[in-house]
Amino acid sequence: MNITAQSPGKIILSGEHAVVYGQPAIVAAVARYTTVQFHLLSRGNSLRTALAGIATGRRTPLSALQSLRDKLDARFEAFAKGDLAVKNILQRPDDLMLYTLAQIAGHFLPTRDGEGRLRAGQLHTRSDLPLGAGMGSSAAIIAATMVLYEHLLNQPQSLAERFARIRFCERLQHGKGSAIDAAAVTYGGVQLLANQEPQPLDVSLKDCYWLLTGIPQSSTGECVAAVREQFGKDEALWQAFGACSAALQTGLQHQDTQAITAAIDDNQSLLHRIGIVPPTSQAIIAAIKNSGGAAKISGAGSIRGNAGGMLLIYHQDEAALRTLLEKDYPQLSWGRLQVAVEGAAIVSPHS
Repeated sequence: MNITAQSPGKIILSGEHAVVYGQPAIVAAVARYTTVQFHLLSRGNSLRTALAGIATGRRTPLSALQSLRDKLDARFEAFAKGDLAVKNILQRPDDLMLYTLAQIAGHFLPTRDGEGRLRAGQLHTRSDLPLGAGMGSSAAIIAATMVLYEHLLNQPQSLAERFARIRFCERLQHGKGSAIDAAAVTYGGVQLLANQEPQPLDVSLKDCYWLLTGIPQSSTGECVAAVREQFGKDEALWQAFGACSAALQTGLQHQDTQAITAAIDDNQSLLHRIGIVPPTSQAIIAAIKNSGGAAKISGAGSIRGNAGGMLLIYHQDEAALRTLLEKDYPQLSWGRLQVAVEGAAIVSPHS
């Protein structure tokens, strides 16, 4: 038996950092995917994990899942008390996937007798999403694993339940579960988050593109913590971010080019102000603006180094954008933003 689940990644259109302070955000699920495949083994009592391009994996007894969950919960509590850096909560590349499985098992199979319903097998993952670049790779692996085991245990969750549980699991990666990432991987499409709750937004992103400037040297958790320390109490700043999201929403709904461009420019200026836009990313954004478009950091950005992760680009002249990027930045990956219309789902259940 082989069963495969997949989850889209995400591109933040507006509201990164500000959503932590109660401001709205807009996110699109992007049609680049992380897949998780389960292959049933007829013998044994363990899981073997393998993450393509990351780790060859390890063998974990099914009976050890509860203790792994408890250990990672304890490490998160140490982080919450200030005794552990966020980057040290997870210790192995497959910790997040196994923790998700442990959470699902603990919820649907709460007694030790229930462990017998978990099946020995192999879990393989592969991904089109660059790790640590702001495209939601951690939320995607959680979502795909969760949907896979809902199917295996014949225990489907509602989308609202799945959204909440993905956020809870992802706190181990970033120090706080992201409503933005969870909304994209759960619901798909374009989502407006107001008061941390997602609402579908029916808009076209036909002139939007993504560009990867490189993998940031600082993690999302580090960036969020640094911004909180310097700007956490600046209510006027966060309200300005919120105004950018509202302006972008209106611009997209009316396909108002001038309004969309202005909202992205204003948002980028605020992101620069909080110190998460590295110099190289600033230069690329300025070049795109000079060519007639607009661009901004999409995601946490970086407080160190030159790479800022993902950029969101809005440009109505694809030929001009292509000429610029192929001439001046041929080493960088970029493409048209293709929205994934649904969130994490089973794609190939075969017995």
